[in-house]
Amino acid sequence: MEHAAAANGSCCNGNGAAASSPPPPPHVAMLATPGMGHLIPLAELAKRLASRHGVTTTLVTFASTASATQRAFLSSLPPAISSLSLPPVDLSDLPRGAAIETLMSEECLRLVPALTSLLLDLKKTTRLVAFVADLFGADSLDAAAAAGVERRYIFFPTNLHVLTLILSLPELDATVAGEFRDLAEPLRLPGCVGIPGEDILMPLQDKTNPAYRWMVHHGQKYREAPEAILVNSFDAVEPGPAKILRQPAPGRPVVYPIGPLIQGGKEEDASSPCPCVEWLDRQPEKSVIFVSFGSGGALPAEQMRELALGLELSGQRFLWVVRSPSDEGTVNENYYDAQSKKDPFAYLPEGFIERTKDVGLVVPSWAPQIKVLAHRATGGFLTHCGWNSVLESLVYGVPMVAWPLFAEQRQNAVMLSEGIGAAIRVPESKGREKIAATVRELMEGEGKGAAVRAKVAELQKAATEGLKEGGAAAAALAEVVDKWTVGEKC
Repeated sequence: MEHAAAANGSCCNGNGAAASSPPPPPHVAMLATPGMGHLIPLAELAKRLASRHGVTTTLVTFASTASATQRAFLSSLPPAISSLSLPPVDLSDLPRGAAIETLMSEECLRLVPALTSLLLDLKKTTRLVAFVADLFGADSLDAAAAAGVERRYIFFPTNLHVLTLILSLPELDATVAGEFRDLAEPLRLPGCVGIPGEDILMPLQDKTNPAYRWMVHHGQKYREAPEAILVNSFDAVEPGPAKILRQPAPGRPVVYPIGPLIQGGKEEDASSPCPCVEWLDRQPEKSVIFVSFGSGGALPAEQMRELALGLELSGQRFLWVVRSPSDEGTVNENYYDAQSKKDPFAYLPEGFIERTKDVGLVVPSWAPQIKVLAHRATGGFLTHCGWNSVLESLVYGVPMVAWPLFAEQRQNAVMLSEGIGAAIRVPESKGREKIAATVRELMEGEGKGAAVRAKVAELQKAATEGLKEGGAAAAALAEVVDKWTVGEKC
């Protein structure tokens, strides 16, 4: 895809164009480390910059994630957003089974020279005003500095609770003896819900794993971020840390909550009708619980079986996006490619599909999540608590059952269930009776279920208000954009 903004006519690029020629639009380079959960909110940020502020963008991706899913997504973006891929990196020297956080961090670090060259080229063809790296791209800020890009940002696609933890890691690393999972009391950080040790961010659970050291490294780099950290969250869902992080503090960059940034429905439109939506059209209002573990999640076979039997036992209507189990890999084994590795239906209990055909629909690998959550028939969402899915659920006013798998998802589940009250968490045992009881409570319960449904309705309104012109999120992003053109030298 060609860049939307050519440099012709810009006095700032020193090409001698006539003064009457309009300058090209401001241009931003954004680095998306592997994972659709990182790319999608960055792309949404780019779209908002284009539609509201006339800013064009280049999304920079890694060769390791050049999947059909990613290519299709990038090709669907508006003309103001172009994309470039960095060259492949040899990671064969890393230990077999290295954590995803280690793989992403190492790949980013090794690509700093190539990224520096790419940014220097972009400066020749665009009015490059800023560089934005996502959460595992902290080392890429060095490439932007080497290329002479003065305004450099971290884009944090998850929430303020997780950001507070990462910003605190250098100090926690020096003061917390032993493993986080062995803490006798929940970890309490400024403004945040107390997080039990076993629910703290997964890569921090084993201090001997290189992923732990990488996270501490990122925490230090975040604190040194020269401009600001942009966060895909909003005040109402995390009032405590939002209040703390909005206050200037030494040794910490300015934090701007600019969310919720979620994928719009247009990307998922198709010329042919979607069977999921056609099925939902035939269901009563708010009667269906949507079950999906995100683009990268997979359950162990036994949990997959208990979930199936729990949904059946609940008596509730359900739409379940099912993938083959994770027994031979990990719960995040679909991280780099969302397609199911084997036939997932072969792992369901015998007779399950036939017994539940009148109340349930099971689809393999993928469903149009935005359309499902926005549908009048959807009344609940059993989710892995990936932050993109959480924000989508809140924007469309769908209460949640929390079933976290990896990354920061367990921490998110604590914040959502124990903190803000927007979800009910499935008990750790994951037995069919408890699954059924949790689903029933969310969908029709008069106690905790009713409270969760009311809270989500309240958060939906707050999210919508913040994104309107003059709302908190819109104003925060406008403040950032204003800095990109103030003081530009010609």
